[in-house]
Amino acid sequence: MTAVSVIGAGLAGCEAAWSIAGYGIKVRLYEMKPEKYTPAHKYSGFAELVCSNSLKAARLESAAGLLKHEMEMLGSLTVPCAKETSVEAGGALAVDRKKFSDRVTEMIRSDPLIEVVEGEVTELPEGIVIIATGPLTSGAMAEVIGGLCGSSLSFYDAAAPIVTYDSLDKEKVFFASRYDRGDADYVNCPMNKEEYLAFYNELIKAEKTQLHDFDTHPFSVYEGCMPIEELARRGVDTMRFGPMKPVGITDERTGKRPYAVVQLRRENREGTMFNLVGFQTNLKFGEQKRVFSMIPGLENAEFMRYGVMHRNSFINSPALLKSDFSMRNHPEIYFAGQITGVEGYMESAASGIIAGTAAARKKLGLAPLELPLDTMTGALCHYISDSFNDGKFQPMGANMGILPTIDVRIKDKTERYGVYARRAVGSLKKEMERVGYDNNR
Repeated sequence: MTAVSVIGAGLAGCEAAWSIAGYGIKVRLYEMKPEKYTPAHKYSGFAELVCSNSLKAARLESAAGLLKHEMEMLGSLTVPCAKETSVEAGGALAVDRKKFSDRVTEMIRSDPLIEVVEGEVTELPEGIVIIATGPLTSGAMAEVIGGLCGSSLSFYDAAAPIVTYDSLDKEKVFFASRYDRGDADYVNCPMNKEEYLAFYNELIKAEKTQLHDFDTHPFSVYEGCMPIEELARRGVDTMRFGPMKPVGITDERTGKRPYAVVQLRRENREGTMFNLVGFQTNLKFGEQKRVFSMIPGLENAEFMRYGVMHRNSFINSPALLKSDFSMRNHPEIYFAGQITGVEGYMESAASGIIAGTAAARKKLGLAPLELPLDTMTGALCHYISDSFNDGKFQPMGANMGILPTIDVRIKDKTERYGVYARRAVGSLKKEMERVGYDNNR
């Protein structure tokens, strides 16, 4: 039986290779280190963590914890390795970077079905291929991917925060479109002058994050990605002539035009999440929570994703990929990792499990694993492949907002998330039983 090729030995590539080998299929895992490094990578080992050493919350009643639990159910390599090399981090799962990388590398290199091929790949191998080259893909492989996708890789410099619709104060916000155009698709948070000035003063004082060299972003070129705090520093009224302009909006409470308005736009088809339009930011997460909660209606907002600043590359997955991470027009080619638009260490690793599993089952003629939408892994797969996001796609990490809502209203967040988690685990178990999924190696 011919081998399946996996390009890239990051978190996603290692999980993909591990999943495929678990089906008794030979794998060629291509890795350009130590011959060549990206600007972010320094260590020769596989699954190198380049930023934080935290893999986020460990408890099941959290989005990150639920994702890791599902990954373990599916036979993850990286989650057990992380637990073996963990360091004290309160309720989070954090690792010793070197020990974690070394452990993953050891497991991959010791598997007799995985052949590691060192050196940069400049063209796609024959047969089934999984591309897991990461968010800093460049050079010849970037050109290959551009050819497959019909365009060059997309770059984004900023993404706005996302909040849940249920957490908004409905007494202070209202649906409307500017000049009543369309179907009142935007949630509007009106501000009077006093509220606006208080918000402005805190925004310009708020603390920003420090960017890595490989995350630098030329604001002079990407004016459309100007962070809201940088825009505010240009003058007290700049935001009122930009993303917070009130023209064409009538405040339902007063019957008049507000002094300023923050608009929220639907983030997913179900309308469970909304993003703050024009509020891309480089503020620290805690500062975002503090300052953006000053916006009327957002005082108790539940943030599913904070605004981030990156210099990453990713493909327009909703137009290109199916939910199993295979290409719509090239079914033997899969993508995995951050290049698909999943955001985060474990999200990248999870996509590798799904892509590897799908490729292996296809090769063996087995029934595909169809992940339920009420699982965290399934919801992420759906998000990156949903045509609703085509043309406005931005990367997404695990969060409870992408899961279908439950029928019962539960006020306590931990209790509510527990219900989501138990539902997800039960659904995944049923699907695994349906297809005879066996993660034992």
